[in-house]
Amino acid sequence: MDEAQTLNTTVGADAGAIPPEELDRMTDDIVSAMKSVFDPEIPVDIYELGLIYRVDIDDDRKIAIDMTLTSPSCPAAAELPGMVENAVNAVAGVSEVKVNLTFDPPWDQSRMSEEARVALNMW
Repeated sequence: MDEAQTLNTTVGADAGAIPPEELDRMTDDIVSAMKSVFDPEIPVDIYELGLIYRVDIDDDRKIAIDMTLTSPSCPAAAELPGMVENAVNAVAGVSEVKVNLTFDPPWDQSRMSEEARVALNMW
C-alpha cells in the first residue's frame, strides 16, 4: 500500500500495556485477517481496496475499526462489516472487535493500493 495509505493504527493511552513485539504481531495478524475479506463483487480484498480507514488497539486488546464501502449503496453493505469483525475476532490476543462504518471521507479509487489497481486494471 502506498505510504499515504498505510494503516492508521493507534494504541491506548498506556502504550506499555501491550509489549511492542505483541503489538507488532497483532497488527500484522489483523492486517492479514482483513486481507482475507473480499467484497463479493470485486476480486480484491478490502484492505488493498483502501476500505479500512483506521484500526485502534486499546490496552485491553479491544479493536475498533473504521471502514467504508466503495459506495453507500454497496450491495454488500449489510455483510462486509460483520465479515471484518469475524475475521479480526479470530486473531490471537484480540478480546473484542467493533467495526464502525463511515463515509467520511468518501472512498475513491486513489485509496487503492498498487496491487489492487493491477488486479482491477485501473490505471
